[in-house]
Amino acid sequence: MEIDTTVTPKHLGFIVDGNRRWATMHSLPEYDGHLAGYNALREVIDGAFEQGVQFVSIYAFSTENWKRDKSEVGNLMKLATRAVTSDLKHFLDEKIRVRYLGRREGIGAKLLAAVEKAEEATRSLTGGTLLICFNYGGQQEIADAARKCVEDGLSPQNITEQAITERLYAPEAPALDMIVRTSGEHRLSNFMLWRAAYSEFYFLKKYWPDMTKQDVTDIIKEYGRRQRRFGA
Repeated sequence: MEIDTTVTPKHLGFIVDGNRRWATMHSLPEYDGHLAGYNALREVIDGAFEQGVQFVSIYAFSTENWKRDKSEVGNLMKLATRAVTSDLKHFLDEKIRVRYLGRREGIGAKLLAAVEKAEEATRSLTGGTLLICFNYGGQQEIADAARKCVEDGLSPQNITEQAITERLYAPEAPALDMIVRTSGEHRLSNFMLWRAAYSEFYFLKKYWPDMTKQDVTDIIKEYGRRQRRFGA
């Protein structure tokens, strides 16, 4: 099939998977796997925006991830705080807007302050929007949107698909064009269920820390091969 190289996905979603298995494969501590994953994250995000993607969503920490070992969760929180803080200058230089998607309850004060600072500092930037899904669950997002409909006084007949969409986290973010998951797993794991309704899926066997800008190029080329019908 001929590839349409003029087609670039507007919104790419990445399910970050395989950091711990990558660490095990290299006989390294789990934290080193997450650190390597963070380094790959920078490369993937830059690669996507450089190639014309307008929205990039990263599934970094799910509501279910709290079940992990406490020391690992603590290390992830520290790494997340470090990442948001140290990357802020890069986001500003590249004109990338940062949006946090997820429940803020339970997030440490230091991380929450760093996230809110990044959101405020990048609010007016237009070089691309990075959606960080942290303490995030797709079902919870839909439930929160439905609850907001009730709080806003909508009658049952006015709780429509559009009403839900307008009350999602970061409602300006469009539906996902393609969802990419690494490490050979083939499931959504509660990621952006509402926006994934007509998304394309692309599964890679490699672990997340091995991701590069070339992978982003390959993903966009694969997207150009797809024929999206939206039920037609």
